[in-house]
Amino acid sequence: MPGDTLNINNKAQAQNTYDAIVIGSGISGGWAAKELSEKGLKVLMLERGRNYEHIKDYNTANKDPWEFEHRGSVTQEQRKERPVISRGWGASEAVMEKWTNEKDCPYVEKKPFNWWRTYQLGGRSTLWGRQSYRWSDFDFEANKKDGWAIDWPIRYKDMAPWYDHVEKFAGISGSLEGLQHLPDGQFLPPMEMNCVEKDVAARLTDYYKGNRHMIIGRVAHITAPHPARTQCQFRNRCWEGCPFGGYFSTQSSTLPAAMATGNLTVRPWSIVTKIIYDKDTKKAKGVEVVDGETNKTYEFYSKIVFVNASALNSAWVLMNSATDIWPEGLGSSSGELGHNIMDHHYNLGASGRMEGYEDKYYFGRRANGIYLVRFANLFGDKRDFMRGFGYQGGASREGWSRNVAELSVGAGFKEAITEPGTWTMGMGGFGEVLPYHENKITLSKDVKDKWGLPVLEMDAEIKDNEKKMRKAIIEEAVAMLEAGGVKDVHHWDNGHNMGDGIHEMGTARMGLDPKTSVLNKYNQVWDAQNVFVTDGAAMTSASCVNPSLTYMALTARAADYAVSELKKGNI
Repeated sequence: MPGDTLNINNKAQAQNTYDAIVIGSGISGGWAAKELSEKGLKVLMLERGRNYEHIKDYNTANKDPWEFEHRGSVTQEQRKERPVISRGWGASEAVMEKWTNEKDCPYVEKKPFNWWRTYQLGGRSTLWGRQSYRWSDFDFEANKKDGWAIDWPIRYKDMAPWYDHVEKFAGISGSLEGLQHLPDGQFLPPMEMNCVEKDVAARLTDYYKGNRHMIIGRVAHITAPHPARTQCQFRNRCWEGCPFGGYFSTQSSTLPAAMATGNLTVRPWSIVTKIIYDKDTKKAKGVEVVDGETNKTYEFYSKIVFVNASALNSAWVLMNSATDIWPEGLGSSSGELGHNIMDHHYNLGASGRMEGYEDKYYFGRRANGIYLVRFANLFGDKRDFMRGFGYQGGASREGWSRNVAELSVGAGFKEAITEPGTWTMGMGGFGEVLPYHENKITLSKDVKDKWGLPVLEMDAEIKDNEKKMRKAIIEEAVAMLEAGGVKDVHHWDNGHNMGDGIHEMGTARMGLDPKTSVLNKYNQVWDAQNVFVTDGAAMTSASCVNPSLTYMALTARAADYAVSELKKGNI
């Protein structure tokens, strides 16, 4: 183990002892800290990266575009430090320093894998897209009905009250639609579709006889008075950090609530290297941590441990724990730890030009778009692939940065760009990836990070089912836009590497049988039932809707169960 190990005597051990330890501070880690501390437990939340304070550290959120040193571009040095982020649209001057330094924290790509990471307090809760949807029984029952992988150990009825719970606190704006396959929730008033979106939605409803549903996105933004937070200001600069707390993040929501209890301790720069497992009690007794700044090693002790480091890093922690008992790590007795990696495949869609609205404009920068609900393989629709897809997108008018081919300089150019351009409408597909056992991560035997710890090796890809689905996504997008009155429709497919969707799932799946799953129906590790994993690692299938709301609900549900079992003396 790198660094100097501190001798922990009885007094020091007592000082380092808590009721619960939460590994990770992102969306699910923040919820675990809130729920556990509000139930009276003394909680230690460990974040492997830097501290990142609400408002104080949102350094660019109030800058004007011309105040950025490089006018939004990133430097060559930043590209060298973050080559994976530099592959895509995440490379922006406003947020580049928030992404993980990949020279310090590398990983091995056996197959191409774009891993979006941010190692700072709040995790990706300060950078996420905020789309928030409930899963339905079409999702929870999919594996069983298709005879694929294993069955979920829970159903929608198990999750519904917890969806209620987290939506009320987080603040989800959305419209009530009465759809069986996309359940309604406890919504704040929805944002409004613009005139073109409303027109296209109405035309689709008519053309497809009510079998296609284009709605405003359900998004974690405050649109009505809400305790301790200010409503969304329609700035659409969310990933720079919202000084108003208009969207849900650890910093704006769960962390202040947890801190208000007086029961939470937060320790940044704390890289959890392993869960300390007691083979006599068959429980975890704490965690080992390397300080990211000093390289010193510490131990912290607790009655329960919540692992919320995100799907891949949570698996890393488990795989690096209790290896003297299970060579592949804590939770590996089923042979499923690290396997079944899922994502949502995207990078494809269609767009075109909308005529007849040249006298219409809109105000503000709505941090949201439309959502077109899944229709494939539902209600009698049969395809040559399993599962389905949805679309996100929107309509807008081209702005001053559009290319005016006939003009380049002079008064004519200036005059042209003072007027809004053509209305356009586009949509991008998000498809479900099946849980393939062979899509996996392992610990590298050769490559280590800055702290001398083994890194992950990624061995995952989309397969024939997803490739067939991608053809349908394109075909349907083009057909729907044309049916909606959009002109000159063109499509694109830029391919998909696993990780692109930024919705990593699997690696420590829930199930009904310890022989085929890592976690039980309450997110407990079968091999150590005072260890809970409630982030994307727990997912047994992927659905095609954004998963973060489900992580929140799973976490609140597991925390409630954990405290109940702790009081009963069962864990």
